[in-house]
Amino acid sequence: MSPLRMGILGAARIVPTALLTPARSVAEVAITAIAARDPRRAGAFAKRHRIPRALASYDELVDDPDIDAIYNPLPNGLHCAWTLRALGAGKHVLCEKPLASNAAEAEQMAERPNGRGAC
Repeated sequence: MSPLRMGILGAARIVPTALLTPARSVAEVAITAIAARDPRRAGAFAKRHRIPRALASYDELVDDPDIDAIYNPLPNGLHCAWTLRALGAGKHVLCEKPLASNAAEAEQMAERPNGRGAC
């Protein structure tokens, strides 16, 4: 069975503790790519944390057919938009807390698992 291939949206400080360390102890998970607002930051983060690919944008990461799931540690105000975008691209999503900025965003994500709509 192939591992779940995960991509990371953003080079946040929480990523090593919340995702990288735990994922590396699970054979069924492979962290394959990262994207950040600044592609140079993504590249440096990827090199420092042994992530195979640094992509130029969040859109490129979400649209990558070689990624099955997205980890979203972006600022809280971006959780809804990028979670919906990833769902719309057919990805599984692991989103940092809080999932949404308010009840309306949470309802929108729950009601539209295909990612249609906007926050």
